[in-house]
Amino acid sequence: MQHFDVAVIGSGSGNSLIDERFSGLQVALIDDNEEFGGTCLNRGCIPTKMFVLPADHAVSPDEAARLGVSLRFEGADWPGIRDRIFGRIDPISVGGLGFRKRSANVTVFLNQASFVDAHTLQVGDVQITADQIVIATGSRPRLLDVDVPEDLQEHIHTSDDIMRLDTLPRRLIILGAGFIAAEFAHIFAGLGSDVTVINRSDVVLRDEDEDVSAAFAHALSQRVKLRLNQKVDAVEYGTAGEVQVVTTDRNGVEYVYFADTVLVATGRIRNSESLNLEAAGVEVLKDGQIRVDAQQRTSVPHIWALGDVSSDYLLKHVANAEARTVQHNLVAADDDLVSTDHRYVPHAVFSHPQIAAVGATEQQLREWGTPYVATHQRYSDVAYGWAMEDEGHFIKLLADPRNWRLQGAHIIGPQASTLIQPLIQAMSFGLSVPDMARGQYWIHPALPEVIENALLSLMETQKREILDSQ
Repeated sequence: MQHFDVAVIGSGSGNSLIDERFSGLQVALIDDNEEFGGTCLNRGCIPTKMFVLPADHAVSPDEAARLGVSLRFEGADWPGIRDRIFGRIDPISVGGLGFRKRSANVTVFLNQASFVDAHTLQVGDVQITADQIVIATGSRPRLLDVDVPEDLQEHIHTSDDIMRLDTLPRRLIILGAGFIAAEFAHIFAGLGSDVTVINRSDVVLRDEDEDVSAAFAHALSQRVKLRLNQKVDAVEYGTAGEVQVVTTDRNGVEYVYFADTVLVATGRIRNSESLNLEAAGVEVLKDGQIRVDAQQRTSVPHIWALGDVSSDYLLKHVANAEARTVQHNLVAADDDLVSTDHRYVPHAVFSHPQIAAVGATEQQLREWGTPYVATHQRYSDVAYGWAMEDEGHFIKLLADPRNWRLQGAHIIGPQASTLIQPLIQAMSFGLSVPDMARGQYWIHPALPEVIENALLSLMETQKREILDSQ
């Protein structure tokens, strides 16, 4: 039986933690996915954003028309776009696997792992032991929870495989209205598909601030058929051989939708159930989430976990941060362990319009009974917003009136994922609203002036608070 100093299960962020600090250790790297390198590289963040950019260009004629420029969208070369994207990604995946196989101190196992006991793993037909074990198995798309005829399965997809379709669907139904659904709705509608989004609840992007969610739902409804408060009862053949999706609303009224392709985007499942964690004594919370402490240790001190399988945040930048924590702690002394900072975790939705946020939503602050002051700042109120002839986009800031530090920031509009960064920095380093607003220059007439004006609006509120208290 082979013995290792460290065994890492998962080749995404788990793979990235193996660096020169481990050169003197024997490491087992275990992964059973078809592509090496994890979800973000192969089926998630990177390829989706590489599809988003062509979709952004495809919808630009509408933006240009408001500025007096005539552009025309004449169609998308889906196979060309797909092949360009995966022509870059696939070699990186293959190259990453080759690199690890050539590493003198790393043994790669391309098979499923499960615990036999706290130090022993069954990997395919062999067993290995390790002093320390890292679980970084990620998550996978949730599948449709209704039966689908076997010969219709080829028309039902998840985010794992829909980007590799041979042809652009003429009609696409997307089930779900979270960030994955929002991004793919933009991609396919932008590139020419007739898209219908069906969601069980009445809220789009339910984890966003309520004002942002409402604004995005309105914007999305202008580009796709948005159907809310409907649950899927059946997926079957239509009269013309197409896919037929049958739904009912809360009043029991039945609806029928037809499409060539269906994308199931109703959430993700943590990849923990096949690990036989009970045999190792590793505690699991609801929905298969592995419990970890601030140092990323599980309930068994020599077993660590990171990323989607254990984190509250199913985000690559969080998985990377947690991997850096584990990377340090695996080789550190017990009195030199570090913790992952989860205070201000940002996220972005790369749809049209873009969304980005960090910190609390207004509805959370209300629920917690936390004092707050809110302000909205429209893009159209600053000079660059005028140049854009912007319509309907805004930034929303939430501040604590007791210390005038930001509690949350929410942006919907162009460049949102970039504009959010100084607000993340301000919250992370404890900058007050006045210090951020007037402690630096803001380039005129750049779009970040929308942030400056939002901060100044909060400062006016602060002044009124002071005057009212005198």
